[in-house]
Amino acid sequence: MNVLSLLAQEDNGGGGGAAIIQLLILLMIPVAMYFLMIRPQRRRMKAQQEMQSAIGIGDEVVTTSGVYGFITGVEDDKFWLEIDDDVQIRIAKAAIQGRVTPSATPAASEPTADATPDAASDPA
Repeated sequence: MNVLSLLAQEDNGGGGGAAIIQLLILLMIPVAMYFLMIRPQRRRMKAQQEMQSAIGIGDEVVTTSGVYGFITGVEDDKFWLEIDDDVQIRIAKAAIQGRVTPSATPAASEPTADATPDAASDPA
């Protein structure tokens, strides 16, 4: 049955109210899809584009394929990425996944409590 025939059917038993509810449910599906799928994706795309436009020479970045490096040059829609000493590759601007932020406390340089020997486990 199409929507117009549902609205045209109006009997005395209250069937017209059910048809309006069905119509409202059908209209709510695209609205829900917009707020649950389309709008968040647009926000992510906008944030990604802002991040890519804010990247400059000297920034450490990671690409979508997992390659880490430093930006050494900028062309129109491409970056020069230094991945090792005197090794540079040219990548598309869209291939940048994110900027690498240095951690506040380097975990590898600090000794942990597990690394120190316990007096109880020392046989001497």
